[in-house]
Amino acid sequence: MKQLKLNSKVFCIGFHKTGTTSIGKALEILGYKVIGCVHNKDRQILSNENRIYEIANGFLDKYNAFQDNPWPLLYKWLDKKYPSSKFILTIREKFDWINSVVNHFGYNDTPMREYIYGVGHPKGNEKIYIRRYEQHNAEVVQYFHNSNNLLILDINEREKWKNICHFLQKNIPNVEFPHLNKAKNIKSTCEMSKTEFDVWLNNIQNRRRRSLFLLEEVRKELEISRSRLENIFAEKDFE
Repeated sequence: MKQLKLNSKVFCIGFHKTGTTSIGKALEILGYKVIGCVHNKDRQILSNENRIYEIANGFLDKYNAFQDNPWPLLYKWLDKKYPSSKFILTIREKFDWINSVVNHFGYNDTPMREYIYGVGHPKGNEKIYIRRYEQHNAEVVQYFHNSNNLLILDINEREKWKNICHFLQKNIPNVEFPHLNKAKNIKSTCEMSKTEFDVWLNNIQNRRRRSLFLLEEVRKELEISRSRLENIFAEKDFE
């Protein structure tokens, strides 16, 4: 298969928690030099509209593959700057996505998430995050609708190597496709901030209360069933 030149750039423009780290690792396996999230806590992006482009420009000449923020936000500018480049939009079902985002970020604020969503943390703002996530995906698809430079990749599909390698004109490597960050949503309690610990403890207590409630409901149903059976046997004995 014809090999894509490594000086051609690849931009992964799916939002975080759509398998971006795994895609980044896959691109490394294919020979790309990959950069991930940069300047996530730079508050200047909220007050200086040019700051995010300044950040990006500091890395564009050093790497040829990019994933995580701020790259998904800059796809139109990047497409004009590097018109021969390839773009990969990673997606997943929206409720799976928001659950992963909430579990991972919770109440933790960052300027980058505030820049993207208008509010820095997903917990309690799920509808806002989902709306922005769907808007981004729709806008990307619309922008590239007459282009062959976009690959839409569902992270749950089985043929990821095949689709990526065909898109990038690469041979399929003889290794399993990487699946990273699956267990990183879980922190030990000693790694948590007080807010994170309070949220974690509250979730545990809520699950315990729900479990106790369900157990009580089951107990009531069993008691009703037992009474019905006793009545049936009593009626048979009477007959």
